[in-house]
Amino acid sequence: MGQIKVENCGDIEGLKIITPTVHGDNRGYFMETYNKREFFEAGIDVEFVQDNQSASKKGVLRGLHFQKNFPQDKLVRVIKGEVFDVAVDLREGSKTFGKWFGVVLSEENKKQFFIPKNFAHGFLVLSDYAEFCYKCSDFWHPNDEGGLLWNDPEIGIEWPLWENAELIFSEKDPKWGGIAQYKKERNL
Repeated sequence: MGQIKVENCGDIEGLKIITPTVHGDNRGYFMETYNKREFFEAGIDVEFVQDNQSASKKGVLRGLHFQKNFPQDKLVRVIKGEVFDVAVDLREGSKTFGKWFGVVLSEENKKQFFIPKNFAHGFLVLSDYAEFCYKCSDFWHPNDEGGLLWNDPEIGIEWPLWENAELIFSEKDPKWGGIAQYKKERNL
């Protein structure tokens, strides 16, 4: 393995930060954003079936989303701008159930974040504009979407909010319940 550096994320098993090797010269740069063999050697044995991309302006907070019955592994990165990306462990029986981890992803640091199945995921746009790309291991099922409230005090995500931040949400995102409601619905 020479093209990627893989870091574990605190004590939450399965989450990984991937930093690719960037080859630059006076023309610009080149990097591999995905190499199945290298990811397999790093312990990420996933078949991705769908690529997605979104664009958002500063203050947009997307999430925290998950698929209920068709969970997805995700490999996410930012190609323009900067976001604070968050994953919350929803794996039943996990010693870190309900814990979160966040990382800044940007066009400058070129880091990627691997989020296994059964995590809630979301991000906050920190730059004036951001383009966000992600690979998924299953297709999106519109009637299978779930979510957690972005500021649930029981989860306690420390979002990097700036003074007088005016956050922008979809209509549904501020209406999700917290982790207590999630546990009740799942009989946990």
